Formats: sequence, C-alpha cells, structure tokens
Amino acid sequence: MMKMMSPSPDAGKRAVLYRMVMEKHVCPFGLKSKDLLEREGYAVEDHWLTTREETDAFKDEHDVETTPQTFIEGERVGGYTELREHFGKPVASKDDTTYQPVIAIFSVAFLMGLAISYAAYDTIFTLRAIEWFFAIAMTLLGIQKLQDVESFSTMFLNYDLLARRWVRYGYVYPFAETLAGLLMIAGALTWLSAPIALVIGTIGAISVYYAVYVQKRELKCACVGGGSNVPLGFVSLTENLVMIAMGLWMPLRMMVWG
Repeated sequence: MMKMMSPSPDAGKRAVLYRMVMEKHVCPFGLKSKDLLEREGYAVEDHWLTTREETDAFKDEHDVETTPQTFIEGERVGGYTELREHFGKPVASKDDTTYQPVIAIFSVAFLMGLAISYAAYDTIFTLRAIEWFFAIAMTLLGIQKLQDVESFSTMFLNYDLLARRWVRYGYVYPFAETLAGLLMIAGALTWLSAPIALVIGTIGAISVYYAVYVQKRELKCACVGGGSNVPLGFVSLTENLVMIAMGLWMPLRMMVWG
C-alpha cells in the first residue's frame, strides 16, 4: 500500500483516499475521487490497494462493498458518488430522465450541416445547410437505434401503432431512417428517400401523438435507442415531423431547382 500526499492550496484540508491501483487495473472512480478532492482544495493521502487480497482485506476491515473510499476528518464519506453528494455536486441516477443525448445529436448535426455547407459553398448561409442539418440528424438518430436494434424494437413496441401490428417493423425502422438520411445528405435517389421519410415519419407522429396526448401515457422515447431515458413526447414528435418535412420538401426542391 502506497501513501502519497498531493499538494493543496489549503494545507488544513486533508482527506484519506483508498483506491485500487493494480498492474492491469486502475480504478477510474478512484482517479475521479482524487481529482475531485484536489479540485475542492484537499491534500490527499493516497493509499493504493495493489492486490486483490489487499482490496478484499480493506473491504472487510471497513465493512464496505466497493472501493474507492474517502475519509475526511476521520469520518468515512464513501465512494465517488457519495463524495460528489458530500460536496453538493449533482449526482445523476440511471432512472433520471434527460434530454442530453438529443441535445448533443441535434447540436452536432446542426454544426455538421454548417461545416458541409462551408466546405461546399464557402459559406454557412445556404439552404442546403438546413437540409443537411435535418438529414444528418436523421442519420445520427438512426445510428443510435442501430447500436442495439433489439432493445430499440422492444421499447418501440410500447407505442408505435404499426410495430404493434407488424413486429418486424421495429427492426426495419432504424435501417429505413438511416438510409433516408444518408440519401438526403447525398441528394441522391430522392424518389426513394422521400417516401421512406414521409411514411415512417407520419406513422411515428400519429403513434406518438396518440400515446402521449390522447392516452396520456408516460413512456420512454426510443428515438435515441433502446436504453435511453428521454421521455416520449415533444422530442420524438419533432423527429417525426422533421422526417415528414424532409419527405415533402426534397421532391419539391428537385422539381423547382433540379
């Protein structure tokens, strides 16, 4: 077991940390705990648990199930989560609803649309930038679903009206959305991409509206994959309305501008 004292702007604030540091494994939460303590101004007495036997002996001695463990002023605070709570930091629960995945996807899609527009036209102020934004968003959302099609299809069955009648539709949907998005990015095969987007977008919009605003059910949205904690409602409805808009707009643009 190794003891190392980290520098601190406040020498009066000291903490004792026990964490696993082995040849083939360094506990990431131990590193996070040490970093958090140092950012809070603590001098950290860093104890390394270098073997499984040493780690198990420490757990038995202190009657704990996990490491790392932090002690401040002789009192055990606990692991990384408890340490964050001790300092009043937000602690996310696995069951908490969040819009972060959707915000990330749409933000990156928007910036990618601008980037492609600049690369193609030397300006971000183009109509194609908006089209690319929506098409890239569709593709990124499709990727999220394709990471685990089985989980997506299971969550999708909770509310999609067509999937309930034809279960295989839940497996087809991620591929259809991704394909439509890719073709719209390329501006190719509009005769195929537009109907796909229009059909799946319309079915999705009706299904979401019925489940949320008619039946008033509280469900998780499968829009960013089967493991998401995004609530079903505005976000999923927006995703489907975007597909409907693109399904209508792309053929119109081709007819007007070619």
